[in-house]
Amino acid sequence: MTTPPAQPYDPLRLCVYATIAALAWLLGPVALLGFALLGFFGYLRARRQGLTRSKCVLRDTRLVLTYLAALTLAATAGITWNVYTWLT
Repeated sequence: MTTPPAQPYDPLRLCVYATIAALAWLLGPVALLGFALLGFFGYLRARRQGLTRSKCVLRDTRLVLTYLAALTLAATAGITWNVYTWLT
């Protein structure tokens, strides 16, 4: 029996990171707010289902939720600042 040829490494994550960076560059704090809220509610749901340790560098889901909440506040402040400067 012959073994099938090994698949070459697909650096999909790098493409995803580049796309997220491009969106962040184009949309600024609006993109940050969207990604932070998406992550926050995803981790909140996972925590409610019993996840206490994450593969995220912060490990503890409470720390991840705190981090994402802080990013949400920073994005909201950035959006508010941008709107204020555009109106004045």
